[in-house]
Amino acid sequence: MKAVVTGGAGFIGSHLTEALADLGFEVHVLDWTEAEVPEALKKDHVVYHALDICSREAREMVVSIDPSFLFHLAAQADVGISIETPLYDAWINVNGTINMLDACRETSCCKIIFASTAAVYGLLDKKEICEKDPVNPESNYGLSKLTAESYIRLYQKLYGIPYTILRYANVYGPRQLPKGDGGVVAVFMKNILSSGSISVHGDGEQTRDFIFVKDVAAANIAAMKYGNNETIQISTGETYSINELIQYLKASQSDGFVTQYSAVRKGDIKHSCLANEKARNLLKWIPAYGLEHGLKETYLYYSSL
Repeated sequence: MKAVVTGGAGFIGSHLTEALADLGFEVHVLDWTEAEVPEALKKDHVVYHALDICSREAREMVVSIDPSFLFHLAAQADVGISIETPLYDAWINVNGTINMLDACRETSCCKIIFASTAAVYGLLDKKEICEKDPVNPESNYGLSKLTAESYIRLYQKLYGIPYTILRYANVYGPRQLPKGDGGVVAVFMKNILSSGSISVHGDGEQTRDFIFVKDVAAANIAAMKYGNNETIQISTGETYSINELIQYLKASQSDGFVTQYSAVRKGDIKHSCLANEKARNLLKWIPAYGLEHGLKETYLYYSSL
């Protein structure tokens, strides 16, 4: 069986690609030309295509592969960049999604599984957010992801393309790039190991629902069979403040580090926790990694580089 993973050389995509290959899939990775292919993806069942997801060539490639599943993870995922360059953000996240949807239209039967985000909810004042809660993005990134979701639902109505939309909480783990709000664990790891200090935006009391990348890959695998035409949150359902995260990081490594605090960034969300009951019920999925376990595995990865 064939699968396409856009952004498959990236952080989450590479873990998903690896998991699919281990299951015996013929996996075709679509990623941009400057992407560095991780060693873990250099397998017999993995084919790499250096293509822009917004291009005609990428659309034609998907059609020629004729996969059973298209995992659409390629995106512009940096909130700061989305605020500074909204056209660039929308071009990748909206146009790229439409291009992949058009490719799915021309295949024999392809389900699209889309990587969305908790950022679609914006500053929703709730202890725990569920899928039926209102969406009101506070950043261009959240808006572009929400727009892409809308196109996916519309294409299902117009053309019958099956989908599962997965809204991720804050994903962390090995291979994450140290940049952006979503990459806070990777940023902290890099700075601890390189300079012995970290910088926190705000007072550190902002909370996040941290989900380990291997759990996210497992949720994508589950979505191949379950959750047709559903929007489902992928999370632990538990929150930790940035200050609590720092304490876990101190416990995971022997060397101390200095913590500095700075101003809050525009577009940042103060608190975010996603319920995961729907994922448990519809996808038959539960997260296997607690924060302490995941951070230890992540620290081992970065300290070995």
